[in-house]
Amino acid sequence: MTDLEAPSPTGPTVTVYWRPGCGSCSVLRRRLQKAALPTVEINIWEDPQAAAFVRSHARGNETVPTVDVDGTVVVNPSARAVIELARAAGVEVP
Repeated sequence: MTDLEAPSPTGPTVTVYWRPGCGSCSVLRRRLQKAALPTVEINIWEDPQAAAFVRSHARGNETVPTVDVDGTVVVNPSARAVIELARAAGVEVP
């Protein structure tokens, strides 16, 4: 999914908070796309509420990527960790 697509109204969601120029974000987003994991991606530089959300989970910093997997928030996770959390939450991953 892209920034413009809304998450499914039912079922668990995976939201990736990122910003332009972030190499770790690019790697994670690419790996999640390759794994065909459905995500919602939010650029924290375009969404002040998203930036505040990230700061609230990253000790006041805007550390990205930050990922919310159906209510479980992880800061700078590996793609493997996100996929495992998504599966545990009931997200269908091919």
